[in-house]
Amino acid sequence: MSKAASTRSSPRPGAALPPATAATLVASLAPLLHEWLPRQRWFAGKGRPITGFAAVTATELMPPAASGPGPGLLHLLVRVEQRATPDLDAPPVPVPPTDDCYQLLLGVRSTLPPHLTAARIGIVDTGPLTGRVVYEALHDPRLADLLLERLRSPGALGPLRFDRAVEIRSGLVPRLLGGEQSNSSVVYGEEYILKILRRVFPGANPDLELPLALAGQGCRRVPSPVAWFEAVGDGGGREPLTLGVLQPYLQNSEDGWQLALRTLAAGGDFTDEARALGRATAEVHLALAAALPTVSLGPRQTAHLAEAMSGRLDATAQAVPALVPYVAGLRTTFDALARSGSGAAGDGSVGRITRAQRVHGDLHLGQTLRTPDGEWSLIDFEGEPARPLTERRRSQPAVRDVAGMLRSFDYAARFHEPWSPEWAERCRSAYCDGYAEGTGTDPRENGTLLRAYETDKAVYEVLYEARNRPDWLPVPMAAIQRLAGRRP
Repeated sequence: MSKAASTRSSPRPGAALPPATAATLVASLAPLLHEWLPRQRWFAGKGRPITGFAAVTATELMPPAASGPGPGLLHLLVRVEQRATPDLDAPPVPVPPTDDCYQLLLGVRSTLPPHLTAARIGIVDTGPLTGRVVYEALHDPRLADLLLERLRSPGALGPLRFDRAVEIRSGLVPRLLGGEQSNSSVVYGEEYILKILRRVFPGANPDLELPLALAGQGCRRVPSPVAWFEAVGDGGGREPLTLGVLQPYLQNSEDGWQLALRTLAAGGDFTDEARALGRATAEVHLALAAALPTVSLGPRQTAHLAEAMSGRLDATAQAVPALVPYVAGLRTTFDALARSGSGAAGDGSVGRITRAQRVHGDLHLGQTLRTPDGEWSLIDFEGEPARPLTERRRSQPAVRDVAGMLRSFDYAARFHEPWSPEWAERCRSAYCDGYAEGTGTDPRENGTLLRAYETDKAVYEVLYEARNRPDWLPVPMAAIQRLAGRRP
């Protein structure tokens, strides 16, 4: 029997658990989740105490065997209550505890095979799974294969709804991707990749919504969704929650971040790649503007945009004291943006009508892939995971994505030793040149807006690195010095 055949799982009849049973189940898992969740890369609430869990839905995708070693697969949506931090979109004010909803896929066995030891969460002490071992199901090829089988057969299972756009091959060996990810991804036979969204919200997730819209425009720069699944409602809500998206796996493609670092290490030039990437970004922006509504930003909207950026700066300075000496210098950029809305920018962008549209929202080199034939693709349209979904789905100036990529070139140059600011500047210029070739509009012409978005992105990076990767904090702080008008 082939390896692929040995891991295949024909779904046994599953069912949604009644609310009372789901609540009992989650309560019994709470002691294990208290320890396990904060250690996960995708858990957004690090550094804040967990004060409670609440079951939203619980579904047996494959019921645990009554006896014997056979695995079961539980799908859970769980609200995790934590003490809150201030909203970075507004001046700091007291806010109630957060209750983010997370998607969990748990395997259940009587004993855990040695090859799944790293996936172990723990043994349940009470409740319906007493004495059973629960573990991260995506590490188990048999259970990961079952997810693909569910997607191959569209339909509903309790609160879960499975849909597909095309036929899907079966018998593909799954493997869980490692590395730093804000979600989880499983590759099936080098043909498909399934992205499991971990922190979920009511409403269409951009990681499904935007690739579907781009597919409708015939845009080939973004892999088109093959299948997806959702939860219908969130414990009484009417909007579905996007849970996972299956897309073609771009085999042998190269991650833009790794490609840039390798080029730097070899002393090579990256400007041709940067220019091509600028053209690819332009194609995606043009297709998004054609597929979805666009709006014009007037003086009031521009002032509100600048005010939100200033609010994030103030909140971040409270959280990261190293930013405090640069606040006044950085604020001048946001003040200039606010004045530009009333025709007083002073950089040649006076009177310019700013168009807003749907954008990628978190564009950087790590969100790009170069295929073996040299073509660039953009991936991961979820946006910045820390932002509310309503903000990520909002129309914004396309220059926000440009600013994100400019910051990424700077990151690559700073990550490499010795630091090469000239390399970064050449790439930044080439990327803007390529973008201008693709759209007919040079993003550098609206310097006030571009600088404001680049500054806002650097402030976001400071907070992210301080919370998650303190060793990387000097990278965005170097940009903060430059953007604040200080000499490094």
